[in-house]
Amino acid sequence: MNKQEKIERIKELTALLNYHSRKYYTEDSPEISDYEYDMLSRELVSLEEEIPEARQPDSPTHRVGGEVLKGFSQVTHTVPLESLQDAFSFDEIRAFDNRVKQAFPNAEYVVELKIDGLSVALEYENGLFIRGATRGDGTVGEDITANLRTVKSIPLSLPEGCPSRLIVRGEVYMPKKTFAKLNETREDNGESLFANPRNAAAGSLRQLDSKVTASRMLDIIVFNLQSVEGAEFSTHAETLDFIKKMGFPVSPYYTVFNNIEDVISEISRLGEMRSSYAFDIDGAVVKVNSLAMRSELGSTAKAPKWAVAFKYPPEEKETMLEDIQINVGRTGVLTPLAKLTPVLLAGSTVARATLHNKMFIAEKDIRIGDIVKVRKAGDIIPEIVSVVKEKRNEGTVEFRMPEVCPVCGSKVVSDEDTPMVRCINSECPAQLTRSIIHFVSRDAMDIEGFGEQNVERFVNEGLITSAADLYKLDYGVISQMEGFGAVSADNLRNAVEKSKNANLDRVIYALGIRQVGQKTGSILAARFGTMKSFSEASEEELTAIDEIGPVTAHYICEFFANPHNISLIEGLGSAGVNMTYRSDKVSDIFAGMTFVLTGTLESFTRDEASAMITKRGGKVSSSVSKKTTYVLAGSEAGSKLTKAQTLGVNIINEEEFLGMVGGDA
Repeated sequence: MNKQEKIERIKELTALLNYHSRKYYTEDSPEISDYEYDMLSRELVSLEEEIPEARQPDSPTHRVGGEVLKGFSQVTHTVPLESLQDAFSFDEIRAFDNRVKQAFPNAEYVVELKIDGLSVALEYENGLFIRGATRGDGTVGEDITANLRTVKSIPLSLPEGCPSRLIVRGEVYMPKKTFAKLNETREDNGESLFANPRNAAAGSLRQLDSKVTASRMLDIIVFNLQSVEGAEFSTHAETLDFIKKMGFPVSPYYTVFNNIEDVISEISRLGEMRSSYAFDIDGAVVKVNSLAMRSELGSTAKAPKWAVAFKYPPEEKETMLEDIQINVGRTGVLTPLAKLTPVLLAGSTVARATLHNKMFIAEKDIRIGDIVKVRKAGDIIPEIVSVVKEKRNEGTVEFRMPEVCPVCGSKVVSDEDTPMVRCINSECPAQLTRSIIHFVSRDAMDIEGFGEQNVERFVNEGLITSAADLYKLDYGVISQMEGFGAVSADNLRNAVEKSKNANLDRVIYALGIRQVGQKTGSILAARFGTMKSFSEASEEELTAIDEIGPVTAHYICEFFANPHNISLIEGLGSAGVNMTYRSDKVSDIFAGMTFVLTGTLESFTRDEASAMITKRGGKVSSSVSKKTTYVLAGSEAGSKLTKAQTLGVNIINEEEFLGMVGGDA
């Protein structure tokens, strides 16, 4: 293909992938396989890398994240994002109905699920997603556009015939299965757990590194039309139909009723189905359907008078704690698990619950043989709420953490800085399996074909005793194993070979050093350049890096003091795994400079301009201050341009910026 044909192909692929994303994430009716989607996506990435200026504003490649912010700028909402008055009984729902019917005897209501997540506003101009913000105090929120772009169910562009301007409100949430998996990983790593999906979603959306947000697999339900230009509606139900037509996911249930007893029956029905939803809910919302009636009813200082949220009480059951067992995680953390007398809770039978750590057990005075109250965090993860002390019988047994690892028999030690107890044997079989699962994961070495089951199988059959063994596999033997064949074995070989070219930051993250995540891995790789220099760094050298604290520095040095880990790194290097950081930096012409981008740029996107700056040693900030070196202003620049003028910051246009970049643009 010539250049023009490639540009047309980029446009075609962008539209095609957005279409299939909508079919998959919004309409739940995929038309192609995941593999076919991935192949189209890879083709688009390749073409965009070749011709970056042809990248479309709504390209799905925006969703992978990568923009790192120093903070979030403020956004004043065009339409306030009000909160709702709560009701905890059906009598309160009837009282709400009486107040509405005094003004409008024929009022109808729409009943929807109340998703337990983080409320956001999404703004579109001429069909393109331009900004997303948190609710904040209802009047002013935070600009989290870069993070919201990573939520795959949020359309980056709207279909033909869309309004010229549109603002919708939705609830970003973490699916229950994602929440369970995330907490499982955090527990294995000895990290604090998220209390519930809402807590996890809020923490994920407010990450300064959008790659972290992208990895959390968030989703959204859009529930309100805040503002629209070029369309008119008379009822809330009509707006929901319209929002759905525009490609937004909406509540799977929204029904119109004219009788409050039918509303109450629907609230009860939705509550009984709580366990079947992919997301966590904390209630049902009742809204007046007529938009004209809403306008007449108005709002109090805090909430609209035309809506009310019925809050479901959390379901709790009593059962006996029969025993406490120990699970050993990837970093050697010993996690106590409660074995319970099976009890039906929130739609499923619960027989186990996490007890987190020894401090959790001590604070709640949990003993073997106790009657305990159990509920599900996020309607999915069983947890012990409390001990029913009045039902405690004689003969209950106080729990003590073991002094040796239950898997390998090695000595265990208590962390000085956390309530964790861990096995110090790095060759412990339990740690080996989980560490290799981490090593091959997508964010680490990204070795396709090595799911958890295959890792466990290869470890159990003695094919892998360390991550370095991944590069010594006998594919002839593998091709003869049940479930494999010549093609599968060859695909696995190719994936393993490909991983050898991973950049050093991925290799560092894959090692599984405590408190060294993806971002820290990137910082360390860029700072030290080679695995050898990194492995020989002292705690003083490490703590001299702004982002590295003394605890992390200690863990890094502790890791490299272990001969087993040094042997692992030597094995990886001998196998041909890359041990050098490949920087995309092209010069230092912007070293020490901070840029702020504002307005619409014609020659390149903001992402491309940001990349041009950082590759030349500069920094990009989201807000203007006296420390800002330059403001790069495009057309329709707003408040940032005004502030720059007030502060006397240098303002440049695209032509001047390209002149500064020079011949290496």
